[in-house]
Parts: sequence; C-alpha cells; structure tokens
Amino acid sequence: MNTDASVTSQASVAALNGPRWSAVGNVITIAKRELTGYFTSPVAYVFIVIFLLLLGFFTFMVGRFFQRNEASLFAFFMWHPWLYLFLVPAAGMRLWSEERRLHTIELLLTMPVTAWQAILGKFLASWAFLAIGLFLTFPMVITVAYLGDPDMGAIFCGYLGSLLTAGAYLSISSMTSALTRNQVVSFIISVVICLFLILAGWPPVTDLLVQWAPTWLVDLIASFSVWPHFETFQRGLIDSRDLIYFILVMVFSLFTTGVIIRSHRAG
Repeated sequence: MNTDASVTSQASVAALNGPRWSAVGNVITIAKRELTGYFTSPVAYVFIVIFLLLLGFFTFMVGRFFQRNEASLFAFFMWHPWLYLFLVPAAGMRLWSEERRLHTIELLLTMPVTAWQAILGKFLASWAFLAIGLFLTFPMVITVAYLGDPDMGAIFCGYLGSLLTAGAYLSISSMTSALTRNQVVSFIISVVICLFLILAGWPPVTDLLVQWAPTWLVDLIASFSVWPHFETFQRGLIDSRDLIYFILVMVFSLFTTGVIIRSHRAG
C-alpha cells in the first residue's frame, strides 16, 4: 500500500528538528505524521472499503449470518484472522521498505529520535489505521443488537482479540518491511509467516498432525499459533496467557525490526 513516504518522513523530521522533545513526544509526532500520511492517499480509503466489503461478504454470504438464528457475531469474527492475512501485510509492507527505497531512513534516524521511537511511532500509526477500519464495522453491532439480545461482553472481547491479532500481524509486517526495500517481497514474506501462525494451531491442521506426531510436539507447534488465542477472545473470555502471547509476538517482532534498522544505520 503506497503513501507519500518521503513527505511523511520530511514532515516528521521537521517536527523533530525543533526543541528537544521527550521520548513520548517523538513517538506521538511520528505517529501523527504517519497516520496523516495514510489518509493523504486514496489508496487508504480503497483499503478500508475493500476491508468492509470483504467482511460483509464473508459474514453474510459465506458465514450465513441470518441463517444461524443467533444473536452473536461469531460468523463475523471467525473470518478476521484470514482477512488480516492479506490485508495487514498490504497495509504494513511500506513501513520501512519505502523509507529504504527513497533513502529517507538515514535522514530520519540522524535526527534527535532513536530507532525504537521511530519504530514504535510508525507501528502505532499503522495500528491506529487498522483500528479505524475495524471501528467502522460498528453497524454489525447495531444489527445484531436490533435482531436479538447479544452478549455485549463477548462482542467486546471479539473486537479486542481482532485488534490484537491485527497488531501481531502488523508487527511481523514491520519486521519484514525492514528487511527489504521491495514492498512486494515484504508482503510475500509477511503473508507466509502469518499463514504459519494460523495453520500451526488451526484445528484441521492439528487433527492431521496428531495422527503421526506425538501430542507434545503438536502442542508445541500449536503454542506458536494465533488461532487458539484468538478463539479464546471470540468465546468472550480474556485470559492473561492470550494477552501475553500477543504482546510477546509484537515485542519480539518490533525488537527484531530495531535490530535490522540499527544494522542498516551501522552499515
């Protein structure tokens, strides 16, 4: 997904080139500039429209929302990890690859801002962009509330799990984007990694693995998967283990991004 990265970077640099900002101030400044950069391009609006249309199609047509005769959004949330598999890497593939291609990464990192501040600012801006797209699905909540008496706590948990899943995928996309200046390559690598995170714990795959692999090995592979952790939120439960899982994925991926970015600066 292309935005005017050079304009965004230069605006961020100009904002940071004044008085000494605090660490939080630097992160907020970069996040604001990056988020604004998303909406200066029509591609961002196309992305949100496609996201909403696909969610509607899979919820009502494939998920048979009305045929289920239940006041819940299970048919809505069950498709999120699969849709994010392609949409989130598309949103995140430009985070650092565009900076590298335009050679603005060196300019950004020579300003009074540390690598982790730039990484966190860019990540939060992209995550906020995805959150805006997710928020625009609120008519689904209104629809199910009109048709019945849904468990609003379960719906809240579903949205929280969806947002955390998007954040985990986005952090991986940030890492792959730092690896290469080619956005297509970044997109493909992040899709492959995120696909592994789904299939490793997807019931059809684990049922197949258990036929020839020991249970402990299947459980170990499944522990890396996003699927069982997302399903817990989908059932309306908030488990600290699931929160820790998503946080660890994001921290590890962003830490790796920092290592990659510092290696580019050192080189």
